[in-house]
Amino acid sequence: MKNRAGEYRTNLTGELQYKSFIPKPLPPDPPIEIGEETAGLLSKANRSIGILEGLSRQIPNIELFVSMYVRKEALLSSQIEGTQATLDDILDPKIEENTNRHVADVINYIKASQYAKARLKELPICNRLIKETHRVLMQNVRGEEKNPGEFRRSQNWLGPVGSTLKNARYITPNPEDMIEAMSDLEKFINNEDELEPLIKTALIHYQFETIHPFLDGNGRIGRLLINLFLMEKKILSYETLYISYFLKRNRIEYYDRLTEVRAKGNFEQWVKFFLLATYESALDAIQTIGELVKLHNKNREIVKNTGKAAKTIMKVFNYLEGSPIIDIKKTSEELGVSFNAASNAVNKLVRLGILKQTENVQRNRVFAYEEYLNILRKDT
Repeated sequence: MKNRAGEYRTNLTGELQYKSFIPKPLPPDPPIEIGEETAGLLSKANRSIGILEGLSRQIPNIELFVSMYVRKEALLSSQIEGTQATLDDILDPKIEENTNRHVADVINYIKASQYAKARLKELPICNRLIKETHRVLMQNVRGEEKNPGEFRRSQNWLGPVGSTLKNARYITPNPEDMIEAMSDLEKFINNEDELEPLIKTALIHYQFETIHPFLDGNGRIGRLLINLFLMEKKILSYETLYISYFLKRNRIEYYDRLTEVRAKGNFEQWVKFFLLATYESALDAIQTIGELVKLHNKNREIVKNTGKAAKTIMKVFNYLEGSPIIDIKKTSEELGVSFNAASNAVNKLVRLGILKQTENVQRNRVFAYEEYLNILRKDT
């Protein structure tokens, strides 16, 4: 029986011979079967995304929430690829001086995400946009020698560290087949069809991972495409849906289910897994936003009643929601207030229990908005 996901092609001869995968163009033929379980998951996922979208439109400072959320997603998505960094590393006010390779990976993911979202205003999701985003992702980091912003011109494969073409877990399309597959994927992304958007998103993510068009950074670009496609389809206004935590928690199952499609053409089990990931991630985002809003309202009331210095204290408090780890010097510069005014406001926020001092170095003290960070640190 023919595999509707694709087939293998034999490359080279003799000792060097190997087989690479050629994915068939999407949508699958025969079409995805939507049984009772899939329909139920689809309805739950769509409903939770609707609630999340409604919430994000009501929050006055949604941009701040989103910027924190993008950082969290960047961190989790990079952790799937083995990056060792924490949320506190990413929020360090002295990040310029303390950047290491791992932190740089996450910062580049944030920049790539912001770049792609801005570029969507001018371009549809296409290979040009994907390559440009990849260039931002790989700038000055460990994959720098691996042709940032260019599709690969050599064979790559997936497997444990040190694996070769002989013992790889999966061998991606050869460079010629890859170019054709990416061209087919671009058409599929932009085709007006009857497919339910979340099912289409699941197929796009699977196909991109299967094609693996870059020498490095494929996983991160593939996960970034999920939010991008949902924003392009106007299902989300902001990048509030983060699937990376679910995929990180279920990493082995994630890879196994992608493999199951390539091996047997079983798209249905992958679509169910993806819909479950979407549903749980949306619920998680709804809960997080709810907790952050509650905290914001509680502390805003406290700050409002601080007497004549309330204006500066409120300025610092608002700044905290975008930069929950601060030092006084940088805060005073960013807010355009004197060092003393910033220092007094910070000391007042410490006395109110909103801020906590983290490093006991008198000369250059660092303060953290701990309650806020604890909500965001969950799962990282």
